[in-house]
Amino acid sequence: MKEIWVFAVGGLAQLLFSARMLIQWIKTERAGKVQSPVIFWQMSIIASLLLMIYGVLRNDAVIIAGQLLAYFVYIRNLQLQNNWKKINLVIRQLAYLIPVIVFIWIFSGNTHNWNAIIHNRDISGWLLFLGSAGQVLFATRFLFQWYWSERKQESIFPPVFWIVSITGAGLILLYGVFRQDPVLILGQFTGMIMYVRNLQLHYSFSRFNSIEHDHA
Repeated sequence: MKEIWVFAVGGLAQLLFSARMLIQWIKTERAGKVQSPVIFWQMSIIASLLLMIYGVLRNDAVIIAGQLLAYFVYIRNLQLQNNWKKINLVIRQLAYLIPVIVFIWIFSGNTHNWNAIIHNRDISGWLLFLGSAGQVLFATRFLFQWYWSERKQESIFPPVFWIVSITGAGLILLYGVFRQDPVLILGQFTGMIMYVRNLQLHYSFSRFNSIEHDHA
């Protein structure tokens, strides 16, 4: 019974992650340009916090680290969109506080703690390496996104974001299969479809704009 609600937490997180991508995808299709909607980043923060908690409950260092690497990039994108300060102050403070609480939980918990996470017998050395490589790569996509957004001083998705997303998601999907984790499998599989589509749309729009420019 306990495992069901644990998977429910992870499933809700992945549902939010998938929903944000679906919204971004629809807005991109309609606009004829790859979009970075505010709601994408708002949903990312909520989903990331839930997945952090799920990672602790599963004693899974790979999931926890993956979320921590990208979490504050989500907040930075809302700042670049001049939306962060529009959010209620209490909610903003909670957004900063909850990751700290998760850290305290890890280092002071009885069942789900640092020792249980590091010595999880369900995750062998090679599996930990596979999952870690996937999560690091997956999180790195947001470093690229952050870099290009800072350069442009606006929240954007460069094509390298989608390329790295596809590669990282593929590794995490493989990790999820070996871990028999339905949350990771479903989340990464649906995500890969949207990453590929966004990459197609980017090059399609770029080619169309180039043709329009040549005829101008």
